[in-house]
Amino acid sequence: MMRRMIQGIGLLFGGVLGARMYSSLNAGISWSASTSGLLQHSGGYYMNVGIGAICGLAAATILAGPIMRRVQQGAERVSAMPMGELLAGGAGLLGGLALSALLYPVLSGFSGAAMFIPAVLTLFLGYAGLRVGLNKREEFAERIAALAERSSKAVRVDEESSYEEHKILDTSVIIDGRIADICKTGFIEGTLVIPEFVLEELQHIADSSDLLKRNRGRRGLDILNKIQKELDVKVLIYEGDMEEGEVDSKLVKLAKALHGKVVTNDFNLNKVCELQGVSVLNINDLANAVKPVVLPGEEIVVQVIKDGKEHGQGVAYLDDGTMIVVEGGRDYIGTTMEVLVTSVLQTSAGRMIFAKPKLLEKAL
Repeated sequence: MMRRMIQGIGLLFGGVLGARMYSSLNAGISWSASTSGLLQHSGGYYMNVGIGAICGLAAATILAGPIMRRVQQGAERVSAMPMGELLAGGAGLLGGLALSALLYPVLSGFSGAAMFIPAVLTLFLGYAGLRVGLNKREEFAERIAALAERSSKAVRVDEESSYEEHKILDTSVIIDGRIADICKTGFIEGTLVIPEFVLEELQHIADSSDLLKRNRGRRGLDILNKIQKELDVKVLIYEGDMEEGEVDSKLVKLAKALHGKVVTNDFNLNKVCELQGVSVLNINDLANAVKPVVLPGEEIVVQVIKDGKEHGQGVAYLDDGTMIVVEGGRDYIGTTMEVLVTSVLQTSAGRMIFAKPKLLEKAL
């Protein structure tokens, strides 16, 4: 196919060249008017065109083999070039050809041998642009990479700005009720996801024969109604079901599927999520973070109300529910006394303060 194309180009080029040579060698071209009023060339003109076409065809047939080999070698070299060099060279070539196209109107008026100047200039500028592009390929690649990086950053910013993270509520945090107050303050962003299997568990608890469990389940349902109807937060009821298993395992799988976070106050679920690589928002951690800071060495006034686990210990509570273990406080059960904080233990399950009566400190 390529050979026939080369031969056709040679035939056409030879015919045109023969006509130009005849016109330049014979200043007076004979014209004869036909009966239809059309002007026709003389016989010598057509003979030169035919001779030129035959010569062009012969030359193209002879040169077809070498040209085809050259084209194939060039194609193989281009295919072996890295994409960066190919793009840089192509850009330089297009720039050179664009420049030659701008200069063509100025050079198109030449005649005779000078008529080949536009073609030669096009080849020269195209090759020069190709070489410049290849020499600047590293800088060109850096510019392209910088543009791509800026574009990807813009896309990421748009995605992040339009992305709303899912907060998946578990049964315990719904029954706890504090999630509604947290949502009311506006600290929870994104969409609250309430799985259908959590709703089923809440309904099962609300229908329990045990009075305490029944009240807890109904409280959880009331909290959900409050979140949906009274608070300005987005709520999604996830109707799909995960694979068979416990509710906690389903929550972990759902969090992975939605790329969300589990909201809970269950210490064991918190640990399972951490082991599975799922982000957790534990409201007990939040409650501990906003509690007043008590440091070792500070003095506080408490009321010892019961025995501790260890011998001689007494237990007291702060107003926020923080448990205080008073060493040697068993003898002061039912009394209000001043204690000295010795240490503070902070965990996801809560915070414990260890103290000793200030009276013993003075005695020592």
